[in-house]
Formats: sequence, structure tokens, C-alpha cells
Amino acid sequence: MAQHNYDLVVIGSGPGGYVAAIRAQQLGMKAAIVEKEKPGGVCLNVGCIPSKALIHQAAIYSSRKDLEDLGIKLDESGFDYAHVFKKSRQAADRLSKGVSALIKKNKIDYIEGTAKLTSAHEVSIDGKKKITGKFILIASGSRPREIPGFEFDEKQVLSSTGALYLEQLPKTLIILGGGYIGMEFAHVMSAFGVEVTVVEMLDRILPLSDPEVVSVLEKDIKRRGVHIMTGTKAEKLTKAKGGVTLEVSSADGTGGKQKLEAQMLLVSIGRAANTEDLGLDAVGVKTEKGFIKVGDYYQTDVESIYAIGDVVATPALAHVASKEGEIAVERMAGHSPEKKVDPDLIPAAIYTEPQIASFGPTEEQAAERKLSFAKAVFPYRGAGKSVAIGHPDGLVKILYDKETHEFIAAHVVGHDATELIHELLLGKRSELLPEDLATMIHAHPTLSEAVMEAARAVEGWAIHA
Repeated sequence: MAQHNYDLVVIGSGPGGYVAAIRAQQLGMKAAIVEKEKPGGVCLNVGCIPSKALIHQAAIYSSRKDLEDLGIKLDESGFDYAHVFKKSRQAADRLSKGVSALIKKNKIDYIEGTAKLTSAHEVSIDGKKKITGKFILIASGSRPREIPGFEFDEKQVLSSTGALYLEQLPKTLIILGGGYIGMEFAHVMSAFGVEVTVVEMLDRILPLSDPEVVSVLEKDIKRRGVHIMTGTKAEKLTKAKGGVTLEVSSADGTGGKQKLEAQMLLVSIGRAANTEDLGLDAVGVKTEKGFIKVGDYYQTDVESIYAIGDVVATPALAHVASKEGEIAVERMAGHSPEKKVDPDLIPAAIYTEPQIASFGPTEEQAAERKLSFAKAVFPYRGAGKSVAIGHPDGLVKILYDKETHEFIAAHVVGHDATELIHELLLGKRSELLPEDLATMIHAHPTLSEAVMEAARAVEGWAIHA
């Protein structure tokens, strides 16, 4: 009889958990997944997928203005946001079922219930059933972060999850937090006619992104009517039958207080790791600031237990969790995978319009690291297709080593920027030089020509600048 029920028990079925389980099966390990909610985790059910479905619907709705420019008269009286909500849920449900099919196809045991560690090799499910694994992988994800005085009721004070489940939109909305989640919702809500105010405590929105790139988005989204208040601190929230009142003040304490009113408040100030109630302390798994401490291959202090995704202190991105899961499982299987994901090789994507995508340090961060770098910038409008399709606003920025011209980072803002970033990232990861992209023939007209021209700008010979 086998020593354990499984070679691997995975807690959580998000992009980290289910990918890790599939990779385990491919490597000859018998895997099981324990999930307390729906297959696919936050990303597929209340995150990446439904939010991108909403963004797509917002783009379709916004395109009515283009049709009006062609002389077409539209009757918007029949518009009902409930249909938009329904489409977003259909996309999420379809992909959740797709994950279920993948789990079944790969002969992974799927167990519904809440998991808790009871030993280095044992997991209790709902306090009743127990299963054992040679290895255990914690991939339990995260949830919207709450702050005292601004607790979610999902009626007037929304989390990102609550915002995704709105079937009718408010006329006015305050978004507390100007990070990528807050700005994506600002984009969607304003596209559907909601009067949006974004309140951000730091001195700019999207503080982790390159300021030059962010300025392009900020100018565009303000032009569409979104009111942005940076350097502004939320002091007090008052709820009434007709809506909410948010009292704010200058973050540096120099200004007076101001009251903002809206029908709803969306609190978007980050996410909290789901590490409570897992039994970590009882089995010796250590945490730091709410995150599980892991080594080079995502192993914890307990040799048989690994952790990936939002429960560890790495970027809370679905694609990061997936890659971490692959590395952890390959290590368990006795292979020699690469070590932890290199932060400078992680593509970041923000699905506003225009989109923002990047990898590597910003100029500020490169300077803090004392890197010897220079930059090359090419405007989107220099690529003919951006003008042809009516999306000329944007730029491609490359940071490169002054001496060797090797890629250090890239930052793109513009239409479909989240697709363009990968050519640049492949260049860095494959140890190519900008001249390799500069001399490669790119189809015309394409937006990727802006990447080629930015690479040419590194060498000082951009044609359409």
C-alpha cells in the first residue's frame, strides 16, 4: 500500500493550483486538488476573466461614437447593463467549466471543501475527511483588502468582487485607490456613463508604473470625464439611504477637508493573502507580514510543503502563480527547474484604454539601482496603423544599458500594449539586442512597427520619428 494517498495535494484551483496539478500529472505524479469554491479561483471567477469581459463590452459600447461619425443614428434607449453583467458571467462560467474539463482530462482528483493542514503530509477537509500527500502545495490565493471604517457591504461599499456582480450601475461612483484594479474599473464604469472620481493617497495614479507612460493614460481618461484626486487621503465614510459621503483631506496635511458624495464607493486598495485558518503555525510553516516564507523553489520551512501565487510575497498576477506552480512541481519531481521567477522578466498588464504593459524597472527604479542606462522612446502615432484605427495615443519606451545596449526594461502605453510587450520581453529573455528587433522585418501596417522603431531609436536611426 502506498505511503500517501497522493504524490501531491494542491490547496486551491486558481491559475497557480490547477496548472501545478496538471504539470504534476505530466511528470508522473498523482495529484489532487482541494477547492472550497469554484474551479479556476479568483482569476477565472471574480478577477481577470469577468473584468476583461466587462472591458471588452465597454469597448463595444464606446464604439457607438465611431458609428455616429459614419452618420449612423443609434437608439440607446434599450440599453441595459444587466446584459453586460450576464455576458461577463457567461465568460467566467465557461472558463471555469473549461478548467474542470482540464482537471478531469488530466485524471486529477477534485475534492470540494475547505482544506486545513494537520501535519507535514496531511490535509483535513471540512474537519471530516483527511487525505495525505508526499507533497502539499498551498495555492489558496487572495481576497480584496479591507480597511477599518470602510468595510464592504457589497451594496454601497463595494469590493472588486462586488463591483463585478453589479447588475445595475450607479450614476456616481467614488473609487478609493488608483492602482491597476481601481483604474480598470474607472475605465469600465466611465465608458458606461457612470460619473467616476478616483481618490489616490500617493502623488500619482498607478504608482508602480512608469510615470511617462501613466501620463498618457491619465490625460486620456480625464478627457473622458474621470475625475482624479491624487495626494488625497480618505478620512471618514458616512452611509445614508441615498448614497455615501467620503470625507477626504490632503495626504501631506497641508490642505483642508472636503466631502465627496456618490451613490456607491468602490474600495480598491490591494489584496490580502488567504493564509489564515490553514493550520500553518501548527505544522511549522512560517509567515511574514501575512505571506508564507518560501525558498528558491517555493518550498516552505517544512520540506514537504510548498506555496505559490498570492500567498507568497511575489507580484499577485495569475501568470506569475502559474509559472511558480510549474517550478515548484518540477522541483518536487526531482527535476532541476530554474529558480524563483525573475521579477525583471515578469510582464505586467493594465487593461485600461489605452492599455499599459511593461517589464523591468522604471526609470526611477533603474536610477535607484544605480544602473547605467539610457532610454529610447517612439510615439504610437509614428506607426501608421495606430492612426488608421483611431488609436494614435501611446508610446514605446525601451531602457537599455548605455555601454552594451542590452535590454533593461520596456514600458508601453497604447492600444493593445498588452500584446506588444512580449516581443520586447522575448528580446531580453533571449539575450537579443535592440538591433535584432530593429533589423527584423515587421509587417506593415501593424502596431508592432512601433516596437521596431523604438528598437531603431536605441541605435539612433528611427525612420518615422
